[in-house]
Amino acid sequence: MAWWRHLVSKTPTATPPPLLPNPNPYPNRLQLSLLLLQTSPFSTSFLITKTPKKFKKKRKKDESPRTKLVQTQPNLIPHFEHIVERDAHFRFLTKSRDFLSKQPHRVLRLDDAGKLHRELGFPRGRKIARSLQRHPVLFQTYRHVDNKMWIGFTEFMEDLLEQERVIVDSMESDRVIKVRKLLMMSANKRIPLSKIYHCRSLFGIPEDFRDRVSKYPNYFRTVVEEGGKRMLELVNWDPLLAVSTLEREFMVDEEKVKRAFRFPVKHGKDLGLEKEDERKLNLLNSLPLVSPYSDGSRLDLWTLEAEKYRVGVLHEFLSLTLEKRASIHHVVEFKEEFSLTKHTYQMLFKQPRTFYLAGTEMNWVVFLKDAYDQNGVLIEKDPQVVFNEKLYKYAEMKEMERGCVDQWK
Repeated sequence: MAWWRHLVSKTPTATPPPLLPNPNPYPNRLQLSLLLLQTSPFSTSFLITKTPKKFKKKRKKDESPRTKLVQTQPNLIPHFEHIVERDAHFRFLTKSRDFLSKQPHRVLRLDDAGKLHRELGFPRGRKIARSLQRHPVLFQTYRHVDNKMWIGFTEFMEDLLEQERVIVDSMESDRVIKVRKLLMMSANKRIPLSKIYHCRSLFGIPEDFRDRVSKYPNYFRTVVEEGGKRMLELVNWDPLLAVSTLEREFMVDEEKVKRAFRFPVKHGKDLGLEKEDERKLNLLNSLPLVSPYSDGSRLDLWTLEAEKYRVGVLHEFLSLTLEKRASIHHVVEFKEEFSLTKHTYQMLFKQPRTFYLAGTEMNWVVFLKDAYDQNGVLIEKDPQVVFNEKLYKYAEMKEMERGCVDQWK
C-alpha cells in the first residue's frame, strides 16, 4: 500500500478559493432561488417561492368613520339607534314627498325621476321603480297622453297632504316663535334664509315660509347683504322669549338641572374625595349656567364659560326641534351663528347625561335623552310628528286597509 500513498501524495490538488464574507447573511426568496439554480444540477421548478393565498393571514380592515358606530355595545341604546335606521328607511318617502309637492301638478316624468337620485332619495345606480313599489298606497305610476310614464301621488296621499297643510297653518304661530328664538340665539341676530329653508323640516317650518315672514313686520325683516345673500333679521328683542328650557326647568326641578351637564374640576388623587364631595366640587364649574341667549361670540373660545355656552345653545336648539334631535348636517348648518367649533362632536360626547349620540362617527345624530321615555317614545308630540308617524304606517302598507280612509275624515 506504500505505492498508493506515494501516488496520492504526488497528485496535485486544487486549492479552494479564499472564503469571502457573505454580504447578505439573510437572502430573500429571489436570491435563494438563484443560488439554488447556480449550485444544483437539478430542476427547482417544483419549489414554492410564493406563499399560497389560502395560507396568508387575512388583514382585518380598519373601520372608517363612515361605518364605525359612535356608541360601543355597553352604552348602546337600541330605541335611539332604531330611530336613525327608521329615518334611513323612509328617506325616499320624505325627500320624494317634498320634491314632488313643488312640481307643477305634483307629477314627474319617470325618465327624469330616474336621474334625480339625490333629490328623491333613492340609491344611486338603482331604478326608481324599486323604491316606488315599496309605497304603493302613496305613490303611483301612470301613462300620460304623450305615451310617457309619469309618477305622482295617489288620491289617498293627496288627501293626506291636504290635511298636513291644515296642520301647518294651525301651527304657524308656534313656528314663528321658533324662528324668533333661533334669531335671538344667533350671533348677529340674523340667519341666512337658505339655512332656515334647508332645516325647515327639523322645526316644522312650512315650505313657503319666505313668503309668510312678510306677514310679521314687527318680528322679522329681510336684508340683502353685499354678496346678494338674503338674511332674515330680528326686529324686536322679546325678554319673555329669552328664557331657555333649562332655565324654566331649574325653577321646577333644581336638582335635575344640576345633573344635566358635567364639567369636572381637575384635582389630585391625594384629596381622597368621596362621590358626594366630588359632586359638590364639580358644581362649582357646572353652575351657574350660561344663557344661550347671551352673546357667545364675545367669549374666549377655549374657556369653560364658552363651553358651557355652546352646550346650552345646542340644548336649546334641540328643544326647539320637533323630535328633540338633529343630525350633524343640521348642527353644522348653524356653526357660525351659534359660535360652535369643530370639536362639537367631542363636546357632546362628554355630556352623556343629557345627550345621546347615535349612528356613525361621520353621520351622527344627537338626541335629547330627557325628551324620550324608557321605550324611546317622545313624551310631548307635536301635531306634525303625529302626522309623520301615521304617514310612515301607511307607507309600509302594500294595499289600503279597510277603515284607513275613514280614520282621516
